[in-house]
Parts: sequence; C-alpha cells; structure tokens
Amino acid sequence: MSRTKAAQTAPTDGVPAVPPGAARTALRVCPLCEATCGLTLTIEGTRVTGARGDRDDVFSHGFICPKGASFGELDGDPDRLRTPLVRRDGELREASWEEAFDEVAARIRPLVEEHGPNAVGVILGNPNVHTMAGALYPPVLLSLLRTRNLFTASTLDQMPKHVSSGLLFGNSIAIPVPDLDRTDHLLLLGANPFDSNGSLCTAADFPGKLKALRKRGGTLTVVDPRRTRTAQLADRHVPIRPGADALLLAALAQVLFEEKLTDLGTLAAQIEGVDELREAIGEFTPEAVAAACDMDAEEIRTIARELAAAPTAAVYGRVGSSTVEFGTLANWLVDVLNVLTGNLDRPGGALFPLAATDRAPRPAAPGKGFTLGRWASRVSRHPEAKGELPMAALAEEIDTPGDGRIRAVISIAANPVLSAPDGDRLDRALGGLDFMVSVDPYLNETSRHADVVLPPPPPSQSAHFDFSFNNFAVRNQARYSPAVVPLEEGRLGECEIQARLVLAVAGMHGAHPSAVDDMVIESSLTKAVADPYSPLHGEDPGVLARQLYGSTGPERRLDMMLRMGPYDLVLEDLLRNPHGVDLGPLQPRLPQILKTRSGRVELLPEPIAADLPRLRRALDERPGTLVLVGRRHLRSNNSWMHNVATLNGGSNRCTLQIHPTDAARLGLESGAPVRIKADGGEVEAPVEITDTVRTGVVSLPHGWGHDRPGTRMSVAASRPGVNVNQLLDGSRLDPLSGTAVLNGFPVELSPLR
Repeated sequence: MSRTKAAQTAPTDGVPAVPPGAARTALRVCPLCEATCGLTLTIEGTRVTGARGDRDDVFSHGFICPKGASFGELDGDPDRLRTPLVRRDGELREASWEEAFDEVAARIRPLVEEHGPNAVGVILGNPNVHTMAGALYPPVLLSLLRTRNLFTASTLDQMPKHVSSGLLFGNSIAIPVPDLDRTDHLLLLGANPFDSNGSLCTAADFPGKLKALRKRGGTLTVVDPRRTRTAQLADRHVPIRPGADALLLAALAQVLFEEKLTDLGTLAAQIEGVDELREAIGEFTPEAVAAACDMDAEEIRTIARELAAAPTAAVYGRVGSSTVEFGTLANWLVDVLNVLTGNLDRPGGALFPLAATDRAPRPAAPGKGFTLGRWASRVSRHPEAKGELPMAALAEEIDTPGDGRIRAVISIAANPVLSAPDGDRLDRALGGLDFMVSVDPYLNETSRHADVVLPPPPPSQSAHFDFSFNNFAVRNQARYSPAVVPLEEGRLGECEIQARLVLAVAGMHGAHPSAVDDMVIESSLTKAVADPYSPLHGEDPGVLARQLYGSTGPERRLDMMLRMGPYDLVLEDLLRNPHGVDLGPLQPRLPQILKTRSGRVELLPEPIAADLPRLRRALDERPGTLVLVGRRHLRSNNSWMHNVATLNGGSNRCTLQIHPTDAARLGLESGAPVRIKADGGEVEAPVEITDTVRTGVVSLPHGWGHDRPGTRMSVAASRPGVNVNQLLDGSRLDPLSGTAVLNGFPVELSPLR
C-alpha cells in the first residue's frame, strides 16, 4: 500500500478543548457555493461569531464573498430544525431519532416489497454536492434501493454539459474547464461569475481572475442578454437574444471552417468526425443566424476570427446557455470550438482537472461510451440521461394513476416545489404520497410535506471535503476541514443520518451505521487490489482496511480514496496542512481520459447529429413577445439562503427587470406591480426599470416564492417574492438532457391597476 500508515484513533470530533466562552479561530472550507473558499472562523464557545478569508488557503488566498462572511449567521439560524419531526395525526411533531428511523423502516420497506423499488422516487437537491454526506451516501442508497426514479437538480441546471461531455468524450463527468490563470482569450456565454462565483468551474475569486486576464492584455467577450457586472468588465458585450446561444456557436464554428481558421494542433490524431461536422453545420452561416441571434453577421465573423487568432483561448458556457431549448447543442458546441481552435486539453485553453480522489491514471484505451435513454419515464416517456429522469416529470410520475407510479419519496437537501416547473402541481402531488422522508435542516416548501424530517446539524458541526467540486477546479488541490464545533447534545452527524437512512430503506434497520462505510470500504478495496493499475494492486484488502486512518467511517473512506488516487496522498497529509495541499496547475490529460468506443473525441455523435435539424428550424423562428430570463445575486444561492437576514435584502430583491423602452410601451411604472403570464400560470412582481436588460427581454430571479403555509422560515417568509418557475408547466425541455427550459421562454405582461 502506498505510504502505508497504521490506523490511528483521533478525538471523536477533532475539536480542540477550550474554556467555556473563550474565543478561538478555526479553519473551514466554505460550503455555500462552488468557489470553495477557505475561511477563518471566530468561535466563542460553540457559536461561530465571525468569518473572514483565509489568506494562507492554497486555493482562495483570502478571497471571501458575502455568503462566506455570513457563515456564522447561517450556521446559527434559529429556524434550523434541531430534532427529527414525525407526522402524527396529520401534524409534524418532534420525535426521537429512534422513532424517526423506525417510522422510515416501517413505511418504506412494505411499499418496496409490494410495488417494487420504482415505487420510490429519490430527489437530490443542489446542497448535496456541498457536503461530505451528500457525496458519500446517496450513491449507496441508490445502489441498494435499485429505483430508476431518480430526480436531481442537474436537470434544472447542468445536465446538458454532462450529456455533451458523455457524447464527446465517453465520460459524463469529464468536463473541461477554462484555464483562467493562463488563457489569453475567454469567450463566456450565459454566465455571470461576478454574482455566481462560477459554476462547473470551481474558481475562488473568479472575478479577480477575469480582472487579471484583462490586466495582462487578454480579451474577455461576454454573451448575455443582460449587462451584468461580468459583462461590464468585458472587452465586448454581446446582448444576444435569449436561447440563441447554439445558433451563435454554430455560426462561429462555420466561420472557422469557411475561412480555414481551424487548427487542431496536437489534437489532430485524437479527433474523429471533423469532415462530417463541417458538412453538418454548413447552413449556420453568420448571415443565416444573425436575425435569430439579433446580432450583426460581421460581428459574428469578428468574434470567430479573434478566437482563432488568440495565442490561447477558452470558450465557457453555463446556466444561461444550458437551461434553454438547445442546451445540449450549445454545450456541445462550446467544446467543438475549443477543439477546432486547438485549445482543448491545452494550457491556457480548456483542461480536464484531476481531483485527489479520482482514481489513479491508467493507459488510454477505448471504453464503453455514453448511452442515452436506457429507460424512460412512465408517463411522458422521457429518456433517462446519466441515470436520471427530468425533474420536470416528477409531479406526473406521482399524481398519474396506474402501475408503477411513485408512491413514496426520499428527498435529500431538495426543494423542487420552488426549483422545478409548476410547483403548484408538485405541491399537490407531494401531498398525495403514501410516504415521504426529507433530510433537510429547514421545514421549507417541499419538506413540509414529509412524514419524517431528519435535520442535519449546521455546517460548523460537520467535517468537509469537496468530492464534487474538485473535479471542476481550475487548479488541482485538496483541502479537508474537520468539524470546528462539537455536535450539540441530542444531534446526529449528517453522515450518520444518511447512513441510518440507507440501512432503514435497504432492510437493514437496526444495524450500526458504520456497517454502511464498512461495506463500501470492503467492496472498494476488493476491486482495487484486483486492478493492475491501482496503487493498491496485489495487496490484502483486509490488511488495507485496518490501516486506514480516521476516527469516523467517512474519514476512513476519504483516506481510502486518497490512497487509491493519483497523488500519493493520505488523510494525514491534509490534516497536517489545514490550509490545503496544492497539487499544481491543470495538465493535458488526453487521450487517457477518453472512454468513447473509438478511444477518440467523437466530434459529431449520432444523438447530436439527429438533433441538429431542430436547430435548423430555429433559423426561421422569431419570438413575437417578450421572453424571460432568470438571474442570480451574489448573496443568494437558489432558494436555500433566503432565511439569512444579512443576505436577504438590499439589491437582492425579487423584481421583474425590464428595459425602459418596453416599460414605456406597456405602461409599466417602476415599483408598481405587474402580472406575468406564461405556459404554466401567472405571478405578480414589482417592476424594476433598468437598461441593464436588453429590449424584448425581462428578468425575474430564481428561488423565491416563500409564501406557502406550514413552513418555518421566518426571514424568507417576511420577503417571500414569487416563484418564477410557476410560469412553466414542465412541457418545455431540452430533449437530449431532459433539462427544463427555465430561460428564454415567452411571457405576457400586464400592469395591475
């Protein structure tokens, strides 16, 4: 075993003993967005009273945003649930942990045994990827439950990128990220990292990196229908018509071919389908797409020429180009442009990160590829993507009678009543379930329907390692944060809660929660020792298991993953380096990372080619009404931070932004209420007149609508806003990924007198 160390026992909580009431500082990686910044927390007794950036953090170097600065207020929110809730006689009442898990085991197993595993739907929300428990236990739950009814936040956000990467590279989590610190040219679409801090591109101080790009003479082009803070920094801001990103990207690729500006460089031997791609996009000339994009054809040619001429360049697209009608095509074309300019897998271009818990590299070889539609949803026959069904289909899978309907739901850190289309229908559907269990610190718009609510402790009382976001980090590094505050009496750790949930659902109720971790460790080590490319090949799995370091099952699993990984790390390395271990800049990884059947980048996969005629039809379509886009605020992250008073206020408001020209035409006044109507219904919001949104476009933020009865989120309820997703009925989806169209859909406005 590489760098073998004998198992040792650490203090149970890893928290240093201090006199009651004394102040101390502790280091913690922030779990509140994808930037994963290092924090220095001030702690008085067991209460976090302050947070500042950790200047010595190897990744964030002291950067902090308002969310991180409010860590203590979020951590100590009095509305957080502290004990389990179990529904008795129609009301949720406080219960013991034993009563709660007894109820789960007693209600779930009979449903599975009578109706099969697909009678249970599993919902995983965005916060899952911000915790160790969310990374380690849901995969075990799903493998033991064997339901095909999995719904996650990915089909409300990033699934188009997973699908396009799967089709291009054979690996749906092989997502290249822009090499922000070394690129000379960045073309950014549908992203506003000044407010989001980045997404599928983990970069502490993303705004600072964009400023550094400009300072060193690089070029930033931002394509966005809103003049965001990111767009204000750009050399060129392109206020495109929402939803037209795929058309613009296709035209850029067409210009590269037409003007012989393609240069695959060292990628040439690893790419197939170039000639077929040239023919497939030949119709998407700048002149053909200009009207649909509301752009000048010559400007499109200029952007393509500048991209090709840059010494290094990267194209990066996010939510605004994903949650649209052609989300998968747009994400595919992002990497097509990186390939055609020779910037994929190149320093200064778009590179594939290598996380410390990734498996050790092995020789390049063809793989099984990536397949869509291995099964379909029961009602509307939506094909699965990456093992998931569209979140927009959840309500109909519950409320449509017949064999195979979902009768029970396990919801972990999810609030789809606000985040998915047509929350009213889903609200009603959840109320009609036979049983629901929710793992959530709040009684929110979704968890209020649960029969059992299992509240995890605040983040200060949980250890932290970024299993997910390190796969998308712009610099390879590893950081581990033990819990900085001991668990309150009567609480369970989040990992133990989810381990017990696994046991209750899988028919092993009553077993010690460590049994879940032991099972995973035994299975993983047995596979590793048989793998000739593993650092553990040929060793004894039992001996290896006894050598793992850590006082908890999750720590031992992390230690195991590090030992099986590419950097010869062990958990003790991270504990000895509380500011993190820097593993260096991103490096080229092709062809080793490719898992396509051909062993090459497949530039024009069949599902993509089959979807291009739909994009061609869009050349002749023109929206005759206003279209709506969402927006993010630096002090917000979807629906789960609106209960923090310091983050909920000021400019973080739920308003309908509209250009002065459109406001005047419709007779709308600033601050006055307006009715907004679309496919799924209507909402009312105050008008905010601003020229930061282009004509023909209005903007309403995502994550609001905290006005339903039965919740316990007092701050959010005091400024509820409206649920923008109630404007949708779930029928608008990107067909390849099943992702809901949350941006660029038509709306009608009328003033309220």
